[in-house]
Amino acid sequence: MAILGVLDWLLWILGIVSIIYQAVCILTSFVSKPVTFKDVPMNKHFAVLISARNEELVVGNLIRSIHAQSYPIDLIDIWLVADNCTDDTAGLARSMGCHVVERDDLDQIGKGYALTFLLDQINRSEMAKVYDAYFVFDADNLLHPKYIEEMNKAFQSGFKILTSYRNSVNFSENWVSSGSALWFIRESRFLNSSRMVFGSSCHVGGTGFMFSREIMERNNGWKFHLLTEDLEFTMDSILHGDRIGYCGTAILYDEQPVTFKQSWRQRVRWSKGFLQVFRYYGPSLMRRAIQERDFSAVDLTLLICPFTAFGAIRVVLSMIFVLCGFTTLSTQLSAVSGYFSGIVVSMLSMMALAAMTIIAERNRIGASNKELFAYCLSFPVYMLSYVPISFQAIFSKPEWKPIEHHGH
Repeated sequence: MAILGVLDWLLWILGIVSIIYQAVCILTSFVSKPVTFKDVPMNKHFAVLISARNEELVVGNLIRSIHAQSYPIDLIDIWLVADNCTDDTAGLARSMGCHVVERDDLDQIGKGYALTFLLDQINRSEMAKVYDAYFVFDADNLLHPKYIEEMNKAFQSGFKILTSYRNSVNFSENWVSSGSALWFIRESRFLNSSRMVFGSSCHVGGTGFMFSREIMERNNGWKFHLLTEDLEFTMDSILHGDRIGYCGTAILYDEQPVTFKQSWRQRVRWSKGFLQVFRYYGPSLMRRAIQERDFSAVDLTLLICPFTAFGAIRVVLSMIFVLCGFTTLSTQLSAVSGYFSGIVVSMLSMMALAAMTIIAERNRIGASNKELFAYCLSFPVYMLSYVPISFQAIFSKPEWKPIEHHGH
């Protein structure tokens, strides 16, 4: 019974701290001016890294949006790894002036391995000495015309690692795409923006980020191969003492899954990846938080803390204790009812969070008022599906599988 009591206490304390922190970030984002960067010369040489697996339908749109940048195109080189492709992704990219390398490896599958292969090829060609920094995009992304110009400003202000504002090309397609899009917009608008005000570190979110040549050389290319390689990169960087910056004026558009099955599969992989990152980096982050008094380490420990997994463990333990006669069913049902009350409160809170995100970012969200109202109501359903997803992630062995993209 003591174990259950300690677990309940831990969950409530961590939950309350996380809620308070989120509330402070939201308030800060409304009352503080966002951090901006002054104009600088557009004279840095950048490499764009794209990992693409059978993305012939969409990658051309990304390449065209890079060619249309306000930044001098002769200072942007596009490198694409055609990763286990069976279509003409490689041929299309070559025809559009990209450097293309082809990779065929069905044993080491995933974006992390593809980026390792691509950067190894760049290093062997000695082109790495030319570039000041590297961008990483997914094949389905689109860039605002001033994206690289704005990121260059933040880069020349001193940040070695940067992330950007993540919007969606298909926000209003259905409740699944809107749920995912709202989550990323909320992260940009409320969390990363406020972290810049606090002077703490942001975190890299899968696509639309940059790292300097110095970071690439320190890591000897790309060394991150967990299921959420972006999160792994973030935690490793924090442990090295880097501060990851956020450029809210650099806008990227991402294509979200539109079927619940695709979204479920993707989020099982993400949830498993969070568990992996917490296992490998959680203890070191907590030590850094205590020893170095590093708020970023505290913040990102809370980010990767598997609250839902702990809750699932709590329920399973209570069932085992009841079956073993260590406690009564009525006692545990009473405890579980408290969790259900918490779920109802969470649903209302998430509706409010969705509404605040929409109010704050209405001008950047492409949807009608009627659709936005409906998506506020559906957002809690999308988020609460993480409960069974997180439980499944504890026991599953998800593999990296590409999300089918259609372009918009």
